[in-house]
Amino acid sequence: MIRRVITVLTTAVLLPLAMAVPAAPAHAGVLDDVFAKLLVKQVKGTNVSKHLQALQAIASANGGIRAVGTTGFTASRDYVAGKLRKAGYKVTLNPINFVQGWSENTPPTLDLTAPTTKAYVPNEDFFTFQPSPSGNVTAQIQAVDLTLPPTPTPTSTSGCEAADFAGFVAGRIALVQRGTCPFITKVENAAAAGASAIIVFNEGQPGRTDAFPLDLGEWRLGIPMTFADFAVGNELAGTPGATVHLKVDANLVLGTNENVIAESIFGDPKNIVMVGAHLDSVPAGPGINDNGSGTAAILEIAQQMALYPVKNKVRFAFWAAEELGDLGSDQYVASLSQAQRDRVRLYLNFDMIASPNYAYKLYDGDDSDAEGAPAGPPGSAQIEQQLAAFYSSRHLATVGTDFDGRSDYGPFIAAGIPSGGIFTGAEGIKTPEEATLFGGTAGVAYDVCYHQACDTIANINATALDIDSDAIADSVARFAFDLHAIPSRTVAAQARTLATTAATTAKS
Repeated sequence: MIRRVITVLTTAVLLPLAMAVPAAPAHAGVLDDVFAKLLVKQVKGTNVSKHLQALQAIASANGGIRAVGTTGFTASRDYVAGKLRKAGYKVTLNPINFVQGWSENTPPTLDLTAPTTKAYVPNEDFFTFQPSPSGNVTAQIQAVDLTLPPTPTPTSTSGCEAADFAGFVAGRIALVQRGTCPFITKVENAAAAGASAIIVFNEGQPGRTDAFPLDLGEWRLGIPMTFADFAVGNELAGTPGATVHLKVDANLVLGTNENVIAESIFGDPKNIVMVGAHLDSVPAGPGINDNGSGTAAILEIAQQMALYPVKNKVRFAFWAAEELGDLGSDQYVASLSQAQRDRVRLYLNFDMIASPNYAYKLYDGDDSDAEGAPAGPPGSAQIEQQLAAFYSSRHLATVGTDFDGRSDYGPFIAAGIPSGGIFTGAEGIKTPEEATLFGGTAGVAYDVCYHQACDTIANINATALDIDSDAIADSVARFAFDLHAIPSRTVAAQARTLATTAATTAKS
């Protein structure tokens, strides 16, 4: 009864405002077009900037940072959650864990024990992957899809696919070669296959031979992890029946913080439009562009559309610990059942949308740029097209940017959820072509204060912030009312099955 009354009141208030918006084109849905245009009018850059000023004030009062595990992050979390609750959202503080401290008590051990014996030198021939858990394992190694001898250029896909571990004997130590995909992907696949430990060795090309210390940011896999020289891996791979003793003796201290998750009052809970931005900064600075900008934009959008009678439920996420390796989004997605994941029809990610030397970059959902990662899950191309349509309507250019795994869309793509979003650049260098399209200075980083103390309120480009906030509002509203362009869950499930079958066939 209460929701019915709210719906009537909301419609009575919003529809007269919406009628003042120019009529929708014949091909567009009526509600999505009307409410998209209305939301764009309501979301003002000056109000988004007020949220940025609040985040700057929080950082200034808390040692100049808002990193996870600090009082600055806690105050940022409370600010966002308070605004959302006041707007009428159901707000959940979703706990996540992160590594607060890690140290080794003794140097690691990696010894060949059969059929011959050899002791490798710790912190020279091999290193422990921080933050590896402790472990003491003696077992036979099993090579996983190695490319030996290595090709002239990096091409190894060893351990990048679950299919690489077909036939892996649980309890053995996985021997995996560096290359192509993130180290963490290789470790995750090894752990899932039942490996008791993992040795990743460098790939073997010039400049890719020596081991070095690395921090994966991940501890939940539960197996000891080491990174070895190419010479070590090559020797072990060439020793039939090689058995090794691998030991890590380490202290691991976990901390806890929370993602802020807010759901709209209205909308079908079986069809969820998810919108996210990471809330934490790096320990070096206040993180006002990275990522106060994305946080402020979606917070303002959430406030303005709180009472919209949306058709599809809208879920806003403010992630913790993105700067430690997308931990907040990763743990959130991992906690969802497949049925819960299937209800999330798409994910929109907004990380650094106001870089001072900006370019309007859209995640390349269809892989039309043919660079780096492949196309996103079915529906990702349509997200890119919808965002591009807004900029085109303003006579503004856009360029593609790769799904390189550096932000919170990564876990959603891995779960088969179509994804997209906006990015205005980080430490990369602006090209002359981009300077022609967007202005600014070629040969200079998009954000010269990236991950530094100078990422303050003075590090924001107001034009980019305003335009990108409007673009976000437009697409969020359109998808909140109309998901016809996004493949159904049945189609998505079929796509997952086909992708798994293709990967298995390719590795067989």
